[in-house]
Parts: sequence; C-alpha cells; structure tokens
Amino acid sequence: MGNNYLQLRWSNPKCSYCEGLGKDCGFKNYTKQLRTQCLDRPYTTKAGKLEEPLIAGGVLGLILLGIIMLALYEFYSSSKIERENQARVEKFLEDYRALRPTRYTYADLKKVTNLFQERLGEGAYGVVYKGTLSNEIHVAVKVLNDSIGNGEEFINEVAAMGKIHHFNVVRLVGYCADGFRNALVYEYLPNQTLDKLIFPASSKDRIILNWKKLQDIAMGIGKGLEYLHQGCDQQILHFDIKPQNILLDHNLNPKISDFGLAKLCSKEKSAVTMTEARGTMGYIAPEVLSSNFGKASHKSDVYSFGMMLHEMVGGRKNFDAKASNSQVNFPEWIHQQLNEGEELKIRIEEDDDIIIVRKLAIIGLWCIQWNATDRPSIKVVTQMLEGDGSNLTIPPPFTARYTTHVGAGLVECPSREELREISELE
Repeated sequence: MGNNYLQLRWSNPKCSYCEGLGKDCGFKNYTKQLRTQCLDRPYTTKAGKLEEPLIAGGVLGLILLGIIMLALYEFYSSSKIERENQARVEKFLEDYRALRPTRYTYADLKKVTNLFQERLGEGAYGVVYKGTLSNEIHVAVKVLNDSIGNGEEFINEVAAMGKIHHFNVVRLVGYCADGFRNALVYEYLPNQTLDKLIFPASSKDRIILNWKKLQDIAMGIGKGLEYLHQGCDQQILHFDIKPQNILLDHNLNPKISDFGLAKLCSKEKSAVTMTEARGTMGYIAPEVLSSNFGKASHKSDVYSFGMMLHEMVGGRKNFDAKASNSQVNFPEWIHQQLNEGEELKIRIEEDDDIIIVRKLAIIGLWCIQWNATDRPSIKVVTQMLEGDGSNLTIPPPFTARYTTHVGAGLVECPSREELREISELE
C-alpha cells in the first residue's frame, strides 16, 4: 500500500475582531486568499437566530392573547351580571309570590313552623305560631280552632285582608283550608301587640315610650282605620279594635290585625245590620250591643278607637270583666279633670308632654260619645291628631248611667229614660 494518504486543510477565519464589533465574520468572496470580512447581522441574534420576526411574532401573540383575555373577561362579566340580574328577578318573584295571599296545605304549615314549635300567643279563635318561608321571610301562623263558629271568622279574614294593602294594616301572606283545618298566615312583626307595650306583664318587659311616639302610634292606627273605612273598594268595618289587635313592627309602627269579626259593605251604606253583638267588652260601641242605641256603622270602630286611646293615655285598662263592679271610669275622670281646668299630669317629662296628653284625651272623649252622631269620623279624628290641639273643645259631660250585664261582662249604659231610637247615622 505504501505511505499514500489524503491530507485535508482548512483555515479558521479570525472572527474576534468582527465579534467585537457585534458583527458576523466570514471569508471574503470565497477567494483563494481566504480573507476575512465582517458582515452586518440586522436580522440575527448573537446565537444566530432570527430576531425581528421573533419580536414581531411575540408582539402579535401578545396582542391576540390580550384580545382573547379581554373577550373572555367581557363574556364572563356579562354572564355574571346577567346571572345576578336573573337571580335578583327570581328572588323578587319568589318574594312577591310569598307576599301574596297563597293557599298552603296543612303539611306546608307544619314544615313552615317546624311542627308548630314556637308559639307566639293564643286568642279566642286560635293559637299563633312563628314560621319561616323558604326565602327566609318570617311569618305568624294562626291555626283556627275548629270548634268555634261556622267558618265565618276564617271567611271574613281572607275576604277582608286579601284586598288590603296599607302600611298600617297587617299583610295576609296566605291561608290554609285543608279539610277541617283552617289557618291564616300573616307577616311576622317582632314587637308583637300594643297591649304588651302599654300593659307590660312585668317591669322587665316595659318599654318606655315618650308621648311623641305614643301619638305617632295613635296616628298610625287612625290612618289604618281611615283606609279601611274609605280607601278600599268596599268599606271594611273591623268591630274589634283593641290593643291586642294592634301589631308593632321593628320600629314600633302599628298595624291593625285580626279581621275575624269584620263586615264588608258598600261605601254608600251608612249603617249595617247586626244580628248579634260582636267585639270585646270594654271596647264595644253601645249600638253594637243593642239596636236601642241605633245601628252599627263606621262610627262603632271610632268608639273602640277612643277607648283604646284612653288606655294608651292612662297606661291602664278601662275595663276588667273579672271585676265585680267594673266601670268605665277613667274617661269620666279625664272629663272631670279637663272640665275643671286641671292639667292631666300623667308621666310628664317634657314641656310638650302636657299638650300631647291633653290632645289625646280630648280626642278620645269625642270618640266615645254614646250617641254615634256626636262622634267624629275617623278621617276627622286623624285630622285632630295631626293638629296641635289648640282648637279642641271638651265634649259635653257624660249622661247618667247604670250598669247592666251583657254577655260575660259588664258595661255602663245611659239610663233607660234617655234611650231613643236612632234611625240613621252620619
């Protein structure tokens, strides 16, 4: 074979100079001299990769990414707002449906009241329990006694309250007519009834109210009665206005409740026919007790309001059916004091208190006049309450009376010589 071999040679360009200039290097024109030249690199990086296309692609990618992110954000935000709006609408519709008179089954009421666990109170017509609807609205459920009446109380309540929408009248949320089980579902009011406020069971239950607040409560009740008498399509006569039937909300705003004895009649009718007395002793107007005093009308509610007003003034009950000689004497005492020019210094703390006490007392006296024609309408009563009381006059003195038994209680009536038929009322 000998020593024959192939020998290869190559030259390395001297690139240090070019690299120092930030350029590439190479052989010039590929000549035999293999001279080195420095080449500009406008499109390349030091690693030899393309730079400007990379930058352009990166910028374009970032723009596209931003557009996509913005679109996703807009879509998500829009969807979230739409979902929130829809949820708000659904909640409103749910609440609205719950606040309209709705028919419940007895099983529904057991669920709402957690098997009638929390009792709020008990009256002649049934027991009241606290309940909670599915949307966290608290309600008061009155389960009616099936042994009382012929269903008239239930019919009256639903018929009257289903048409009522006023701030000072309790709202009927629903009812139950499930076989022989009847119940009424009201809005729940946390401060319960007015009698617990003005006749507290103990000193720890007492809520001290100033006369301005008591006047506001009286005004609210008057406004509610005015709505019942004049603001509805039909005139609604309550016939059982008393502190136990006045509920109070969280701000102590009053709301008239319990329409079991109510009667509906046209606004044109000035009086209604009563087949029997209805109401609570101590608050019943004379004409409701006996037709000898005339016919029952909206003035009968005014009488009850006046008796309640005097209880608010005196902080005591006007009538006690358990006492052997119960007499409605506090209003007479008020009349005697005012007629003699004496001020009613009852729980006076501020200078204006005397003015408010006197005004409420005089209005109460006008409301409880035995002759219904002498009583103001409830609209006039609210106007009197709104005034400063400076132009109020004291009504005529009470007539001579005797005490007679009516039902289970006692009531004072005018003497027989003074009774006369009243053919019609104002």
